[in-house]
Amino acid sequence: MTARFSPALKAILFDLSGVLYIGTQAIPGAVDAIRRAREQGYTLRFVTNTASQSSEMILQQLHTLGFDFSPSELFTAPKAAKAYIQQHQLRPYCLIHPNLKTEFTDIDQTDPNCVLLGDAQDGLNYHTLNQAFNLVEAGFPLIGIGKNKYYKDAEGFKLDAGVFIHGLEWASGVEAIITGKPDRAFFEQVVASTGFQSEECLMIGDDVIGDVQGAIDAGLQASLVRTGKYKPSDEALLPENAHILHSIADLQF
Repeated sequence: MTARFSPALKAILFDLSGVLYIGTQAIPGAVDAIRRAREQGYTLRFVTNTASQSSEMILQQLHTLGFDFSPSELFTAPKAAKAYIQQHQLRPYCLIHPNLKTEFTDIDQTDPNCVLLGDAQDGLNYHTLNQAFNLVEAGFPLIGIGKNKYYKDAEGFKLDAGVFIHGLEWASGVEAIITGKPDRAFFEQVVASTGFQSEECLMIGDDVIGDVQGAIDAGLQASLVRTGKYKPSDEALLPENAHILHSIADLQF
């Protein structure tokens, strides 16, 4: 299945997991799709809420799988979270994946005055979540690295950090500050890096809410792929002005 996009299109934003690869395997045709987009002169960005790998790990994995791009093209939710914390001079209680901890070692974490919650996996337990809850109850902000409900890897579907962020919001009555998709400010940051207008940018993802609806709300074009976490029921939620691709391999202009 192919989709034809606006001739005004100048930049393409790609989600990673579920769009370019699943687990440790590239989706068939994905490497060629990226190469074709470059050859046709499109500005490319790679945007992810992945909170279980550092930026360096993501870059290494993508290069291993055969994708060619530079670090400046990668935008991650953990980087956005760190920037927010530094900007507001906060001291986070970090519930994050061990792979991310080195990216936050230069931030003071003593006597926390905010909660940073991401894909901490087994670190998300009753004890740690209760500590987070008490900090939020004391009036300190809750910062979420993305707010996805679930994701899919080589082992199948898994709960994502959004489930636990939502639980803390519900219990405390506060609204989390979300860095990453579908936050409008995150999309605006990525678009600004391209030098183009929002309507000249296309977001391609496997999450109908975080990728597609979030991009549409921020003024971008958007397309859902039928790979990764995609489920047939997602199509009922697809905005009228969004596109759909069977796979990134079907991307044509």
